[in-house]
Amino acid sequence: MEIQENDQSILVPEPAKPTSLKSISFKVVILAIICSLVFGGIGGALGGLYFLRSSAGKKLLGESFSAGLNQKVTFNEDSSTVDVVKQASPAVVSIIISQDLNKIPGYGMDPFSQDPFFNFFNSDGQSEQQTPATPNIQEVGAGSGFFISADGLILTNKHVVSDTTASYTVITSDGKKYDAKVLAQDPTNDLALVKITIQNAPFLKLSDSSQLQVGQHVIAIGNSLGQYQNTVTSGIVSGIGRSITAGSDTGSENLSGVIQTDAAINPGNSGGPLLNIAGQVVGINTAIDQQGQLVGFAIPSNEVAKAVASYQKNGKITSAFLGVRYIILTADIASQQKLPRDYGALIVRGQNVTDFAVLPGSPADKAGLVENDIILEVNGTKVDQNHTLSSLLSNYSPNDVVTLKVYHKGQENDVKVTLGETK
Repeated sequence: MEIQENDQSILVPEPAKPTSLKSISFKVVILAIICSLVFGGIGGALGGLYFLRSSAGKKLLGESFSAGLNQKVTFNEDSSTVDVVKQASPAVVSIIISQDLNKIPGYGMDPFSQDPFFNFFNSDGQSEQQTPATPNIQEVGAGSGFFISADGLILTNKHVVSDTTASYTVITSDGKKYDAKVLAQDPTNDLALVKITIQNAPFLKLSDSSQLQVGQHVIAIGNSLGQYQNTVTSGIVSGIGRSITAGSDTGSENLSGVIQTDAAINPGNSGGPLLNIAGQVVGINTAIDQQGQLVGFAIPSNEVAKAVASYQKNGKITSAFLGVRYIILTADIASQQKLPRDYGALIVRGQNVTDFAVLPGSPADKAGLVENDIILEVNGTKVDQNHTLSSLLSNYSPNDVVTLKVYHKGQENDVKVTLGETK
């Protein structure tokens, strides 16, 4: 406040403003809260450290940590493959091949024990070495098979049971052994039927292999490497309608229309089933390509069904016979050879003199077919890579009459042929 007197100005200080009680109380509260937080944190930390160092704290910590480790984690996965294996495995068998090694020519012979002049002093030229009286029966191979009926009828590959001098034993999934009898062998396909004496055998059902699709999931079961019984592998259908030449110790066969799969198929798996995810047989495992990895082949179940039906009807597996040697034409082959058609079965001779293009006296010979003819159709169905001549003829039986459309010297003709029976 300024007061004027005698023309002189005198400054008088203003009185101090009083501090309110409310303001003092608020500051005290804030300070108390801060102190509480600080000393509370310090106290909590010291208390926690003391507790952890105590026996009770250690016990509680250990139990919590142990509970975390022992907690079970459950994963949900597609169990269809597991279900198929459980269902199908009891129907899959191992086939053991045994032979008397003493009956194998030259087996066990010591080349240094023979008189080098023996043949010069024995006019009949025969060895005096006698076969030992005691048989030397040894396991010489193994394959797979599976029951297709409850009375013990087993399907396998022909090359598994082709040795007529061998004996065969079937081992079921429960480890029981049975003497086996070979009932029938397919003359044109790698299929055979074997029988054991058993009742109520678990068996597998055949599916319609014509419905099979590339990429479809499949499962293979078999006696892998002849020592790992009921080995399971899985994969997909890699191809359909393949044509291969399958070889074994007893020779080779040309197989057409087979299924290709990447499910691992090893030696010993021959004759085992290739299954779909419903547990039905889509094929019978028969061969592998040794030059590749996971390239296996199976004979389609529809071919199996034909063989079984033939046996049930005739007491043997029969197949229709035409009597020609041929190659399936493609656009590339037709272009290279300058042929008039780029599809069909071109009748050709083999490399040997006896490899006739048309077998003398065969149904084809009687119908007038000759070398370089091209069979274009069988009863109206076009012959091509997906429908080979052999696969089309497999739909018919001996003595059936079929109409072939044949390209012969610039003309297409319909030729009727009465099919024979493969011997």
